[in-house]
Amino acid sequence: MITLYHCDGARSFRPLWMLEEMGLGYELKMLPFPPRVFAKEYLALNPLGTIPLMIDGETRMTESSGICHYLGIKYGPTPLMVVESDPAYGAFLNWMYFSDATLTFPQTLVLRYTQLEPEERRNAQVATDYAKWFRGRLRAVEAAMAKTETLCAGRFTAADIVIGYALRLASSIGLAGDFGPHVSAYWGRLQQRVAYQRAVAAEKKAGVEQNVAPRTKA
Repeated sequence: MITLYHCDGARSFRPLWMLEEMGLGYELKMLPFPPRVFAKEYLALNPLGTIPLMIDGETRMTESSGICHYLGIKYGPTPLMVVESDPAYGAFLNWMYFSDATLTFPQTLVLRYTQLEPEERRNAQVATDYAKWFRGRLRAVEAAMAKTETLCAGRFTAADIVIGYALRLASSIGLAGDFGPHVSAYWGRLQQRVAYQRAVAAEKKAGVEQNVAPRTKA
């Protein structure tokens, strides 16, 4: 059984959504955010104290987009992956890496310095600068969505999952106003996917059952 450690709204939503898209069995373990502060026992499992942590037998992974890639390869074949012989393979990999390193990274600084830090340590200048960074990087998604309804290969893939999470995070921290019309329409389509809705429901259900409250929005 695959075990996924998850916080409400965190990057671990990427593999949760991937698991639902693939119909794989899993156990979802909810933690308060950030777990390195509020669930110190978790550090024995993941010394980084970060989310996600996926355990699959002897395999342990902590990178959300990498976990999606792993699941697609190990438990495929699946149309969620793009194979090396496909002309879209390079674009697929580029979106997979872009999702966290380029698109989610600036959002984490906005979140930190507007909501997570104590009031006296919050920094409007940092938040503004990194929100601007996010807007600049989001232009790549807007341009892609002006031409097609999915990111690559002419179909929904894991690339749409990992980029879709970045849009979910943006919506939750007040950056959805930066979405252009094509990104807004794309995000609307992603939210209509049955597996996305199942992942949201699983997140909520596990939080209630395990008595872990959702992250409070500032």
